[in-house]
Amino acid sequence: MVRAAVLLTAICAASPAAACRLALLLALDVSSSVDATEDELQRGGLVSALTAPEVRAAFFASDDPVALAVYEWSGRYNQEILLDWILIDSPAALLSAAEVIAASTRSHNEFPTAMGYALGYGAKMLARAPVCLNQTLDMAGDGQNNEGFGPQLAYREFPFAGVTVNGLVVNAAEFASETELVAFYQNEVLWGAGAFMEVAQGFEDYENAMRRKLERELTPPIVGALSLHSERAG
Repeated sequence: MVRAAVLLTAICAASPAAACRLALLLALDVSSSVDATEDELQRGGLVSALTAPEVRAAFFASDDPVALAVYEWSGRYNQEILLDWILIDSPAALLSAAEVIAASTRSHNEFPTAMGYALGYGAKMLARAPVCLNQTLDMAGDGQNNEGFGPQLAYREFPFAGVTVNGLVVNAAEFASETELVAFYQNEVLWGAGAFMEVAQGFEDYENAMRRKLERELTPPIVGALSLHSERAG
């Protein structure tokens, strides 16, 4: 128990200047494989997930707030910010963020899937995020990279040290390549400690998958679990 207490003290002391517990950056796929109806489903699904009771509870499960930002991506030069960094420190701030996303309109609809460039853009956004204990980038998409460099090169060339990249796979399985999308995310996209993905079975399932992912990302770790793990490790 003493070791666990010392560990927790060290964790808190290591980041005294942190203004929040997590900088969470969400990336939406608006490449040409996503039609207008599907884009409405993912955009509306994100808004509904953010305002779901369980996600709202996860946002405020700790006294330390979360910083949130959202951008959309497609081709190598086609990324646009939907929601710039905002500190979610109250229910009003969360509602305001959801309203901004709900009012957003799609910036591009005819470009390929340049995931490496999208990750690079995300790394630059994270570099100017509020100071937080952790940083997570979520890549949502319905296809594999088909323009420019891929995710693994992006991880070598951009500052991803200490960043976790999770995935939301939209597994429409309308083409042969999409049946391999889950494996692509597992092998090429997921990055960092504790990285995971959720799978949406089509865009109609986007809201459910996003809700599950956000709840898992935002729920603070249980201190008791950390103490137990430390005792066993000792």
